[in-house]
Amino acid sequence: MTRRSLLVLACALVLAALDFGPIAAQTALDPIRYTLRFPAAQTHYVEVEAIYPTGGRPDLDLFMAVWTPGSYLIREYERHVENVSAKGTDGRSRPVEKTRKNRWRVRTGGARSVTVSYRVYGREMTVRNNWIEAGFAMINGAPTFITLVDRAPRPHEVRVELPPAWKTTASPLNPIAGAAHAFRADDFDELVDSPLIAGNPVIREFDVAGKRHYLVLEGDPSFFDADRAAADAKKIVEAAGTIFGGRYEYPRYYFQTLVTDAGGGLEHKNSAMLMTGRFATRNPLSYLGWNRLVAHEYFHNWNVKRLRPIELGPFDYENEVLTKSLWIAEGFTDYYGGIVVRRAGLQTRDEYLEELSDSIEQVQTRPGRLVTPVGMASYDTWIKQYRPDENTANTSIDYYPKGAVIAFLLDAKIRKATNGAKSLDDAIRLCYERYSGAKGYTLDQFYRTMSEVAGIDLQPWFHSTVDTTDELDYAEALNYFGLRFRPVDGKNSRPYLGVVTRTDNGRLLISQIRRGTPAHDAGLSVDDEIMAIDDVRVRADGLNTRLDLYKAGDTITFLVARRDRLTRMPVTLGADPGRPWRLEVAAGGEQQQRLEQWLRASQ
Repeated sequence: MTRRSLLVLACALVLAALDFGPIAAQTALDPIRYTLRFPAAQTHYVEVEAIYPTGGRPDLDLFMAVWTPGSYLIREYERHVENVSAKGTDGRSRPVEKTRKNRWRVRTGGARSVTVSYRVYGREMTVRNNWIEAGFAMINGAPTFITLVDRAPRPHEVRVELPPAWKTTASPLNPIAGAAHAFRADDFDELVDSPLIAGNPVIREFDVAGKRHYLVLEGDPSFFDADRAAADAKKIVEAAGTIFGGRYEYPRYYFQTLVTDAGGGLEHKNSAMLMTGRFATRNPLSYLGWNRLVAHEYFHNWNVKRLRPIELGPFDYENEVLTKSLWIAEGFTDYYGGIVVRRAGLQTRDEYLEELSDSIEQVQTRPGRLVTPVGMASYDTWIKQYRPDENTANTSIDYYPKGAVIAFLLDAKIRKATNGAKSLDDAIRLCYERYSGAKGYTLDQFYRTMSEVAGIDLQPWFHSTVDTTDELDYAEALNYFGLRFRPVDGKNSRPYLGVVTRTDNGRLLISQIRRGTPAHDAGLSVDDEIMAIDDVRVRADGLNTRLDLYKAGDTITFLVARRDRLTRMPVTLGADPGRPWRLEVAAGGEQQQRLEQWLRASQ
């Protein structure tokens, strides 16, 4: 080959690398292959075998996530991992060294690949961990799969070997053609975001916009009306999709559900992991709660999984990811969860107003609203939201209900500013068009998008509601929709102490005291055992009955045991504040029309 030919070839290779390098690099990476086995599922273990390509490296560094997206707490998943061992392609053992709490280094010995085996204990009935038993398994990605530290965008494949009595593996991942119970993720992020259920679930399917949806029920679904739940889930999918112009950007969607009388939900990109009770469809209130859970987690398909705060991606699975925007990610989703259920025709207008009243009441009765701004509550979620104690309500605000209330106030503000021509729907949709996918949004971009749709500068309002502890102003929203807070009858008000109690082996113990209550002002304390009032014994189940014998303004003496020392403490009872934050319709005419337009059922 001539020198000129060599130069031409070199240039061609450079151009090819520039034009197609990323694609070539991705396709050239061999996958990591996992096999999950359940040889003794009744012991709550899954055995994992993982084959890692080495790329010729003498050492292979591996890690396990310490948290899972959507649940913002360091959970130390590695604590459930046992018996990590490795071998080369020749079958010989390879040394494994633990280098950090969640990292391992494998000496490859020059092998092209190494096989690492380990066991994972799974017996936590929550949506963020694993549950394994004789009848089925719920497997989440973060607490199960150990991957390469280098995090190159390589495929991850999962094959599940089922016990003889199990027949089905339900996963939102793409199935591998020609292989039973085998799936492929494009990268580790997709693997973590794709939980699976293995066992013998009841499955119902439905189509929306040409996309297949699956309601997967495992546990004890014998009393759960699967057909009704699937039909209503379809209505929820349709109602939510209209907000985003019918853009369903997933290949398929799974409502993975454990019917185990537990609770909770966790969003994923193409699925949601849900928990409910076996009789949920037989009780109207429980079933309404189920539909709200489905709507909330499904709405995350857009808000969070595709439209996200800029900090929430790419994920750092080994450290906290701090953001001040969870009041949007979770709070706005909470708001729309209720709106979607209403628009789907699955709850009445008044039922929705009661739900919104609950959110307002949670905000306005929590002393912590005057201590911590909601943006900071979001930032501190890693150390506070999932680690509440008896004083949490006094020091912090929950960004779920406050974010929902902010969304309500913002929706009314946009509608009023545009004379009903625009709403929060339009603003969220525009934000989605601009910042979904790999981009993410900053708070400033979010504020400017909301302001653009409203046609007014909302930055000062956002600063007040998000960055300060100023009280929220409800007047504009209530007037626009013709609502009011239901008046509370102050006559003959019951006496008010202001404690939350629990019973422990027949003892009546104080478990929470909020600031500004008679109990707080008098010096009662958490863990005080209430023994008597005015030297007359109070039984564990008799506190409210005894208090009803008094009236607001009376001073009574509590006999309490504090660390086993008896103490008498005078307390002046206050007046029961009642429930002043309940919404009701107060006007007709044009305001009534606005209310109906806002809370119309589209089905």
